[in-house]
Amino acid sequence: MLDQQVQSRILASLNHEEGDRVPIWDYIDNRAIVDYVCPGWSDYHDAMVKVYHTLGIDLCRGYGASYSEQDDGTEHVSENGTVQRKILGQTNWLVDYPIKTLEDLKTFQREPISEEWANSEWINHLKAQITRFEPYTMYVPGGGCGFHATYGLMGQELFSYAIYDDPVNVERLLEIETESAYRLAKAAARAKLCPIYFIGDDIACKGKLLFSPEFLRRTFVRSLKKCIEPLKAAGIKVIFHSDGYVMEILDDMIEAGIDGLNPIEPLAGMDIAFLKKEYGRHLVLVGGVDCSQLLPRGTVDEVVRATREIIRIAAPGGGFFVGSSSEIVPTTPVENILAFYETCREAGKYPIAI
Repeated sequence: MLDQQVQSRILASLNHEEGDRVPIWDYIDNRAIVDYVCPGWSDYHDAMVKVYHTLGIDLCRGYGASYSEQDDGTEHVSENGTVQRKILGQTNWLVDYPIKTLEDLKTFQREPISEEWANSEWINHLKAQITRFEPYTMYVPGGGCGFHATYGLMGQELFSYAIYDDPVNVERLLEIETESAYRLAKAAARAKLCPIYFIGDDIACKGKLLFSPEFLRRTFVRSLKKCIEPLKAAGIKVIFHSDGYVMEILDDMIEAGIDGLNPIEPLAGMDIAFLKKEYGRHLVLVGGVDCSQLLPRGTVDEVVRATREIIRIAAPGGGFFVGSSSEIVPTTPVENILAFYETCREAGKYPIAI
C-alpha cells in the first residue's frame, strides 16, 4: 500500500492544491546512481526501487536499463523489431526496421494485441510493479496512443515519405497500433490500479513539431482522444509526454482530454512560466528541469539554482510535479543527481519561497 503522505501530496497537486511538498516525478536511466545507492546489487529491479525511495522520487513512469561502459557496443532488439545499439552511454537507432521500403509497407501485416493479454498478463505485470515500488513511490501505468508506434515500425524518414506516397497503408497501420494502445488503456481503466495514466508519443523536436499540425490533428490527435476516453470515464487523469516543442498543438491535446504535460523541455522552447500562467489552473505541469545540458554538464550550484527557480515559478497553487525534462541520462554525475533531488525535496516544501 502506498504511504499516506506520499499519496496525499500526489493527489493534492494532481487536483491543483498544495500538499506538504511538490511531488517529484522522474525516469532514471543512470547506472552510476544505482551503484552508488546499492553497491554490489544483484537484482537490478529491486536496486532501482531503492534508488527511487532513497532519492525521494514520488512517481515513477518506468526506468531505463542504465547501461554501463562495459555495455558499449551491445545490441538490443525491441518489441517492435527495431535494434538499439549502446554507444558511449547513448542509445542509437540502427536502420533495421521491420518496414524498410514502401513495398514492405504495402505487405506488412500485424494484429492488435489481444484484449485477453492486456487484461491478464499486462495488468498482472503492472500490479507487480506497483507493489514493488510501494510504499514510497507511485508506479504509474502507461503506454502510447499508437502514433509513435506506427512510425517506429519504419523510422521517421520512410514514414515522412509514406504519409504522402502511401497514406492508405499508413492509416491502416495507425489504426492497428492505436487499437493496441486503446486496449491497454481500456484494461488500465477497468483495473483502476492508479489515479494516473501515462501516454507517451514523441511528436516534436527542439523548436518545432516533427510533422505538420494539420497532419497531427488528423491522425495523432484522433488516436490520442480514443485512448483517453476509457481512462476519463474511469476518473483517471492522463499525463501526456512528448519531447520537444508542442505548443502549436497543445490546445488540441487538451481538447482531446489530457490532464497533464511532460516533460516541458526548456531547451526545446517550452516556457514553464508561460504554461503556468496560461494553463496552470487546469493542466498539471510535469518535469521542467533541463536534462540534456544542465543536469549532466552543469555544476552542482547551477543545478541547485535552476531547480529552485523552476519550483518558484511552477509550484504555487499545486498542479506541478517537479522532475527532469525527460530522464536522468547515463552521463549525469552522481553529485548532480543527489543535489537535484535534495533541492526538489527541500525547496519544494509548501509554502514555496518566492
